[in-house]
Amino acid sequence: MRGLQGKSAIVTGGGRGIGAAIVERLAEEGVCVTVFDIVAENAVAVVEKVCAAGGNAHALTVDLTDHEQVKQAIKGTHEAHGLDIVINNAGWDLFIPFVDTTPDFWTKVIDINYRAPLSVLHTAIPLLIRSGGGRVVTIASDAGRGGSSGEAVYSGCKAGLIALSKSLAREHSRHNITFNVVCPGPTETPLFSGFMEGVSNPEKLREAFRRSVPMGRIGEPNDLPGAVAFFASDDAAYITGQVLSVSGGLTMIG
Repeated sequence: MRGLQGKSAIVTGGGRGIGAAIVERLAEEGVCVTVFDIVAENAVAVVEKVCAAGGNAHALTVDLTDHEQVKQAIKGTHEAHGLDIVINNAGWDLFIPFVDTTPDFWTKVIDINYRAPLSVLHTAIPLLIRSGGGRVVTIASDAGRGGSSGEAVYSGCKAGLIALSKSLAREHSRHNITFNVVCPGPTETPLFSGFMEGVSNPEKLREAFRRSVPMGRIGEPNDLPGAVAFFASDDAAYITGQVLSVSGGLTMIG
């Protein structure tokens, strides 16, 4: 991808799953990547793998639901490495029918999936403006485009991220900052496995997901980084406010 070599990026939730795959791909493209993750050993493991392959990466333990922690982590990263690319990837959910959820569950889902990106962007955008521009790529979900049974609160958060990204794209086009969204469908990640904790027959549900995908398989983490790298690159310099589903055809929304 053009224009990635020598850039600096933050990837939230970069310690495993889709986030780790994104970190590895950006590092391969010559990006200096800082991994934000609440689980220190996950972040360190990814960074060690990247560095062993000749890449440049750093690990930071960050609770993304703590606004002050996020501010300090982003400012520290900017001072140490600069900041050109922000990847909002971190997320969490469980499959629970809405009427069986609780306000405490709503708070956790909203804090991780919506408030955390707000904290990241509130601190990062002024830094990108000062440096003359940048790229923001947010990992939402096809659940935010078409809904998903058992994921009502999560789907609402992801829909919110899509609307947020479009709004910020309008506000900050004049600052040369692009905001785009990548929406995975069902993907084999630790988060997806965690979803299954609230399901009585997880294998039946897994097979239902597989059959619903026109390409006949559930996604893998490595299916996503190409789209993310594209939006982060100079090849996408004239693209902003757009949403791309990477879901094997599960969602075909114009």
